[in-house]
Amino acid sequence: MNDVEKFEERSSAQMPVPQDQGTVSLVQMAMQRGYEPEFISKMMDLQERNETRIAKQAYISAMAEFKANLPTVIKDKENKQYSSMYASESALLNTINPELSKHGLSAAFSFPETEGNTLKVTCTITHKAGYGESVTLPGPIDTSGSKNPLQQVKSTVTYLRKATFEAITGIATSDPIADDDGNSSGPVEYINDQQYGSILDMMNAAEADEEKFLKYLKIESLEKMPLNKFNMATKALEAKLAKK
Repeated sequence: MNDVEKFEERSSAQMPVPQDQGTVSLVQMAMQRGYEPEFISKMMDLQERNETRIAKQAYISAMAEFKANLPTVIKDKENKQYSSMYASESALLNTINPELSKHGLSAAFSFPETEGNTLKVTCTITHKAGYGESVTLPGPIDTSGSKNPLQQVKSTVTYLRKATFEAITGIATSDPIADDDGNSSGPVEYINDQQYGSILDMMNAAEADEEKFLKYLKIESLEKMPLNKFNMATKALEAKLAKK
């Protein structure tokens, strides 16, 4: 008689049913019923896959609920070099983390091995059921200004922590809304991936200097270009291309 037949025969036997139906409980039950180790191993694999599937479904559901009502992160710091506002890491994390927690989610950062002058940061969002997903971004060490080596690393890590966190949560920061009797235009809308790619292609073709271009547009990064500056950017690049 094989194990499957044993299972069918003994499934109706009066055995104590553990309250915890996890992997350990199933293994204990199988051992009590005399199944072969190979069969027990298959049971464990099946149970672990099922638990992973359930945990993933819980994660997807929680993220969907979180993104259904995304909080607004206000830009609270000024980049004097580009005359633009940006959201500090504390503003980003202190606004979003409590909202993630409401849905059983939490964020953590790790730092994979560096490669030359490139740093990597990984942001992982994990659900309390155990399933999580990650985003990893690399970046060159920030040597701008008069930073010492430690400040260069800290600046790069801070930027990558923010970038990975925004990427995996889908958060977009907004400019402060002034007191204008309710006539404010609301949160800033940014260019999409296709528009961003178009800008990059035009910059490469025009051999434009990114730092000077950002200063001209008064923005912090190309990825976070306000939509209302897209036409201004493309016209400037078109004019530069016409001169080549």
